[in-house]
Amino acid sequence: MILIQIVMMAVVVFLSRYLFLEPKLPLRLGPQLHRFLSYSGPAILTVIWAPIVFMPEQSLWLDWQNPYLWGALTAGVISWKTKNVLLTTVLSMMVFLVLHLMVFSS
Repeated sequence: MILIQIVMMAVVVFLSRYLFLEPKLPLRLGPQLHRFLSYSGPAILTVIWAPIVFMPEQSLWLDWQNPYLWGALTAGVISWKTKNVLLTTVLSMMVFLVLHLMVFSS
């Protein structure tokens, strides 16, 4: 049963990619659907990072001593100001590590 489910998911993923990427097929997306799909990347990324930042201990942690929250806020400000992915990643990781290992460690 599990093997059938895996094969069916693989078929669904393959067909969803093939239908939109094969140039010989007459299927084209409209501008409204393109605009709608442009929100999928940020939505998926938010689903990934939000639990890590706000719930690192499996419960809501909105405290000034949350290094995950400070690292995320730092990343947001740096990316907004510089638009540089590498600089944002390195500096926000450094802020998180300094806060996690040295300042907020107990």
